[in-house]
Amino acid sequence: MPIAEIIQTGIHKLEVGAGPRYLRVLLGVLAVLVLVLWYDIHSYKNLSTPEGMDSAQLARNIATGKGFTTEFIRPFSLYLVQRYNQSREMVAVTNVASLDLARVKNGHPDLANAPVYPVVLAGLMKVVPFRYGVDLKHPFWSENDESGRMGARKFARYQPDFIIALFNQFLLLVVAVLTFVIARKLFDVNVARLSAILVIGCNLLWRFSTSGISTLLLLVIFLALAWCVLKIEESARAEQPNFAMLFFWALVIGFVTGVGALTRYSFGWVIVPVALFLALFSGPRRVPHVLAAVGAFAVVMMPWIIRNMMVSGTPFGTAGYAIVDGTAFPKFQLERSIHPDLSHIVDLMPYLHKLGDNGGATLNDQLPRLGGSWASVFFLAGLFLGFRSASIRRMRYFLLMCLGVFVVAQSLGQTQLSAETPEVNSENLLVLMAPLVFIYGVSLFFTLLDQMELPAYELRYAVMLGFVLLSCLPMRALLMSRASAVVYPPYYPPEIQQVSGWLTRDEMMMSDVPWAVAWYGDRQCVWLTLNAQNDFFAVHDDVKSVRALYLTPETMDSRFISDWIAPREFSWGSFIIQLVTRGEIPPNFPLRYSPPEVKYLPERMYLADAKLWEIRPDVTKTAP
Repeated sequence: MPIAEIIQTGIHKLEVGAGPRYLRVLLGVLAVLVLVLWYDIHSYKNLSTPEGMDSAQLARNIATGKGFTTEFIRPFSLYLVQRYNQSREMVAVTNVASLDLARVKNGHPDLANAPVYPVVLAGLMKVVPFRYGVDLKHPFWSENDESGRMGARKFARYQPDFIIALFNQFLLLVVAVLTFVIARKLFDVNVARLSAILVIGCNLLWRFSTSGISTLLLLVIFLALAWCVLKIEESARAEQPNFAMLFFWALVIGFVTGVGALTRYSFGWVIVPVALFLALFSGPRRVPHVLAAVGAFAVVMMPWIIRNMMVSGTPFGTAGYAIVDGTAFPKFQLERSIHPDLSHIVDLMPYLHKLGDNGGATLNDQLPRLGGSWASVFFLAGLFLGFRSASIRRMRYFLLMCLGVFVVAQSLGQTQLSAETPEVNSENLLVLMAPLVFIYGVSLFFTLLDQMELPAYELRYAVMLGFVLLSCLPMRALLMSRASAVVYPPYYPPEIQQVSGWLTRDEMMMSDVPWAVAWYGDRQCVWLTLNAQNDFFAVHDDVKSVRALYLTPETMDSRFISDWIAPREFSWGSFIIQLVTRGEIPPNFPLRYSPPEVKYLPERMYLADAKLWEIRPDVTKTAP
């Protein structure tokens, strides 16, 4: 074929064939890439959530061949593992330290995280080169020092945090594509496009992308589940249903739900609306379908439950006690307890009060602004809208059943994390509903738009643009600001790497930010115990020696009365007050040395059992 004819054919396809569609897709992709680039330059922040750092350090342990072990040691986890091994080995309490019943000397098993997300991150760490040391040689990872010295730079972005954020932003794009696919199957291409745009412009989802939490991966799984639900509903309404295919889809639904539960335990409650939906809408052989889904779910979950039982005697480790948090154990007291009194956890009334209090707050505050956008109001109003399509109606029923389950599960499983990092935490289950809520909200918007009498048809696009801009308005504050990527207080990675470098890899620190020490410092770190006497020595003497204590503004900037004075005697507040006002360390406290060149008080504190900075001066001094 002559070149001129090839060019002419290409131009014709570009003008009247599939060319315009490909051009729109290309422009959309370029627009999204520009948005990602702008966001990561102007609004990116390093990991700021304990859960994000916890997942990252756990993934690194998996990637480096240490198995599902953690450097972030919770005292309550020590208690569970130690109690189980004592009952199994039938040994005396005095043998705890010598036998390592708490399993801290050769890698403490993680009991707080579901496995899928850390394993996925570990795979990412195997493929992409992660540089765990602080990089001050390249402008993107650092910024000019305010001192004005030639070539002087200070820390800005942490490369591993940034790669994890990019991975989650990729998942956000996958969420947008899945939203488009589901919306197009339920409604039409216009609803699909606008729904995908709302997902891309959702401020809350972008904040999750830089948090390091598993939410966006779980959102991909939830949308995949919604697609499977649509497929089995569609197959069940066929004139001649393929029962083998229906049974297959029931197995797939159970499997996907199980994978979601192994990404976040609380997601496992979705098996309830899944079973109800299959019982109502999967055809005449609904009982085998329900049994297949529940059976597949159980098969996926059982190996991991057995693993947890074998290391702690509990099916879900410390995560299974989230419902107790906020009842007999306020704040983080349970996870920081080395000898908790669990005799009161069988009382029913505290859980009913917790459900009532948290459930009311969830319905009043979070539900009306679900997904961080007022577009959810259109969804709530659309609940009264009738649809001719059976698929749309039944998908809405599934959505409402999931919504009810999420409200209950989120209310009962809420811990202090929801107060420490509002909205952006793993306890926020309602955010998983955002894409589907956007789809139904956009469908109502188009219904109202069709009823509007506009002078010109082109004005429809102006109305649609206004709807998008108002829905995505929270993104403006992020895109227009130029915030520092450093999340200080309390996290400053160079300092954390410095104080952690004074310890060897088989030594242990205690800190109020153990997740940060485990991730940035790559050292074993136990969470600050409830007090500086009995609980501290229960760890130091009976489990493993604590060689250093590192306190940050997380503790040093706490409220004076409620956090320092009100707690029981020998609390860390009393310890700090005595040290600050009198310059004295309690005589029996083993950590008595502080680096002279770093005067942390009153903002930060570092104490060790020896002058480690003189023994191992291999880490340069840094300060925020």
